[in-house]
Parts: sequence; structure tokens; C-alpha cells
Amino acid sequence: MGRRRQAVTIKHVAADAGVSLQTVSRVINNEPNVRPAMKERVQSSIDKLGYVPSIAAQRMSGSRSYLILAINDRDLTIADWRAREGRDWVDQMLLGGMLTCAEHGYRMLIELVDTHNDHVERELGAAIAALQPDGVILTPPHSGNPLITGLLAERGIPFARIGSTDPGPGIPMTMGDTHNARIATEHLLDLGHERIGFIAGPSEFSLSDWRIAGWKEAMFAAKLPTDGLCERGDFGFDSGIEAARKLLSRPERPTAIIASSDQMTFATMQVAREMDLRIPEDLSVISFDNSPIVRFTQPPLTAVDQPIAATASRAVELLIDAKKGQLPTEPVRVKGELVVRGSTGPAPA
Repeated sequence: MGRRRQAVTIKHVAADAGVSLQTVSRVINNEPNVRPAMKERVQSSIDKLGYVPSIAAQRMSGSRSYLILAINDRDLTIADWRAREGRDWVDQMLLGGMLTCAEHGYRMLIELVDTHNDHVERELGAAIAALQPDGVILTPPHSGNPLITGLLAERGIPFARIGSTDPGPGIPMTMGDTHNARIATEHLLDLGHERIGFIAGPSEFSLSDWRIAGWKEAMFAAKLPTDGLCERGDFGFDSGIEAARKLLSRPERPTAIIASSDQMTFATMQVAREMDLRIPEDLSVISFDNSPIVRFTQPPLTAVDQPIAATASRAVELLIDAKKGQLPTEPVRVKGELVVRGSTGPAPA
């Protein structure tokens, strides 16, 4: 059995080129103040030895860690994973964030942090101390938590706030929730629906009210009423059952419902079946999320495809630019699109 080949390290490169470790690090990081002849010499050793820079080597210069940290809610994320219900928020974040990080020589990590006030500062502080990220991506509800945003601002760490446009530090970002709800409503209006119900998310999420605003904008533009046509849930199935029953038990029930999550849309479809309502002949339904499972419902769900991957990708780009002192002056909006499938059809006569 042959001997395992020893991995080439930055020390080997420095020895071969006859320079210091710091000089190799500066060349790897493409930093200024390195003479062209010295840069060519180090690069020649890198090529000859087949050296692949590690994060540890890149971090030696001390100016950057080459890590972007995404913070997600622990309880919600673990509940989704254990339920195995097909939601792919974290997958999409990794898809967009990791690919963009790789393009710039960065790595992306996801950390789960508890939302409770007595834990959040300690947990986040420990993660930051251990990883020393160049930037942090916050997702709801963390993106609206002043304890978290205040801690990051105090430590001078650039961060993006997905789902938050409140005044304050950080880069505010949205996934075009108002626009997305509006185009979903306009699709139903084009099909002749006039009584369009809306199942919103909880009020502690800013995006819940943004979606209500988009639905109302389209309804008001069509000169149609919205009173009594909006209920709230918590994005989960059980809350969707309750909200759908309230809407579909109205004397003049809606002929279409937009629900703010796939789970609440599945609940709406179940309530419709219990009431012998056919989809889409008697009731059209539209979901937010567009997670993989919606293609396999009967009928397949028309859904707002939230640009999670594109938003995470843009957040990474903005955070890398922020290290250079470049920050956007306005909230950054990455709009989604409507994917039309079989759950929407013409309004019943």
C-alpha cells in the first residue's frame, strides 16, 4: 500500500518561494503593496506545488475571515426538519448563498439561534466570537429583533436584514412580498374572481402585512371590497384550517383564496374538500413558498415562487461589498414570480 501524499500547505509555498507566510497570504488575498515580481514568484510556487488556499491561510492577513454567517430561527427550522413536510427555505438559502460565496472565495455557514430574549445575545455572541464572520444574513424574525441588530452594529459587523425595512443599521432587504401578493391577486382578478380571500401570516412578521397590502392594492384597483375577507394564521397547517373555515363559512364565501404559506394552502384545500368544494371549479387557491411538494398535490398548486436563493445570493454580494465600504442607500427588493398550475381557474358563475 502506497504512502499517503502529504497535503501541501502555505508553509510549503513560503519555503519554496523563500518568503514569509504573511507574504504568501497577501498574494492569495490579492492585496495591494505586493511587488509584481514577488507576486509572480509566489504564484509560481503555488502552481508548481498544486497548492489550494485554505480559509486559515486567507485569514492570516487579519483583514477578513472569508466567512458569511446566515442566522435562522432554531425552533422553526428544527420543527420543519423533523416534520419533513417539504419546506426548503434553508436549502434555497444555501443554494443561493453558497454558490455566490464560492465565486468570491468565501464560505457560508448557517447557525440556528433561539429567538428568546434571554438567550439570543449570548448565543449569537458566542457564534460571532468563534467564527468572526465578515458578514451576517438575518432572516425573520431575527431580522426585526433589535437585540440582534444592535449587537451586530455594536461589533461593527455588516449584516443584511431579510424581511425587514425598518429604520436602523444593516442592509434592509425584501423578497418583494407586496408585489408578489399583488400579482397573485391580479391573476385571480383576470380569471373573473371578485371575492378573493387572503390568509395572512402572524403580525410579528413584517412580511405578513406587506402581503396584505399587495392583496388590498389589487382589490382596491379593481374597486372590490376586502372587508371580512382576511384572516391570519401562523404559517402552520392547523392555523390554516381555522382561517379557511372562517372564510369559507361566510354567507358570501370567497371564490378564491390566497394563503401565505404552503401549509396553510394545504389546509385550505382540505377544508374545501370537507365542504364538497371542487378545486378549481368552485374555489381557486394560490400559495406562497412554492416548495417542491406543491407540484404533486391534486391539482398541482399555483404558487408564488419566493426568490429565496436569489435574495441570499444578493445578500452575500452586498456583504462582501460592505467590507469595501459600499452600502446601498435604499432597501433592496428581489421580486418573486407567480407559477401558474392547476389550482386556479375561472370564477364560478
